[in-house]
Amino acid sequence: MTTKTFADRIHNMNRMYALPCHTLPTLPENSVERLSKFKKTLLDEIHEVNEIIINIEDGVQNIDALTLIADWLGDITVYARSEAMKYGIPLEHVINIIMDSNESKLGEDGRPIYDENGKFLKGPRYWKPEGKIKQLLLGDGED
Repeated sequence: MTTKTFADRIHNMNRMYALPCHTLPTLPENSVERLSKFKKTLLDEIHEVNEIIINIEDGVQNIDALTLIADWLGDITVYARSEAMKYGIPLEHVINIIMDSNESKLGEDGRPIYDENGKFLKGPRYWKPEGKIKQLLLGDGED
């Protein structure tokens, strides 16, 4: 049995629900409207964390809290991957580029640099991911 990738499953879902499903980078004319609707969907989903917080404050069992968190994060991930497919964005490759960029933030000694709030700062070898993402979308990337 062949296991379908996450992208394959999202592709099938988008097709099933008659959502756009591009294999090449595409910016449709109604992108502003689409992005506005996606923003609302994401904000609705983000606000669902409040229910999880209430459950935790009310003493829900750890595994039940973790189940709610996992479902919530999974839903956000599915929404994001589906939206990327609507634009023909190969999100897994984009994420790899972003992770490589994040790893370039390390200091000379290969360790994270933190500010007083615990946020990690950009080290001397940091590079912005946008250039490589653009190359990827143009078909010139290594990914």
